Amino acid sequence: TTVREIEKADYDALHQDYSESVDALQRAVAVLKTQGHDRRQASLLQVSALKELSLIPEKAKKTLDAFLQQDPEGLEVSAPEAYGYEFQSHGIIEMLEKLSDEFIAERTKLEKEEMNGKHAYDMLMQDLTAQIAQATQDREEKSESKAKNLQAKADAEGDLKDTTDTRDADQQYLNDLTAT
Repeated sequence: TTVREIEKADYDALHQDYSESVDALQRAVAVLKTQGHDRRQASLLQVSALKELSLIPEKAKKTLDAFLQQDPEGLEVSAPEAYGYEFQSHGIIEMLEKLSDEFIAERTKLEKEEMNGKHAYDMLMQDLTAQIAQATQDREEKSESKAKNLQAKADAEGDLKDTTDTRDADQQYLNDLTAT
């Protein structure tokens, strides 16, 4: 049973590690998927907000004013608007999902091994318990048989002594009769 306790402790620790890893991976994938969109470049509204900052020099503010007063239609001639940041973590998400699947498979394999080990242990314990019960029954039967045999021997020895005493007495009586 000590070996089984050690195996169970090892299983519990490893299962907890796999479960925590799978949980962390699933949360990481969920976070990355919520961030999975492209971000636009700063809009003109965001550029105009720069004028309000106190750290921006006056010369830069005047340049921004001049830029913002231009016709916005003329600024957006024919070039499509490019994204300021394009989401590029699809490969990482796929890798994390594969890793999560591998951990889940390993955890499932570990659970099956634990179930098989526990079943083997239970079967062994059942077999050993049955062997102990059978050995105890056999010992009790042998003790009863021995006691009966010892009683029969004592009875036979008592009968033999009685018979021998009776024979000796009869022999003595016969000797006394024939001597006279």
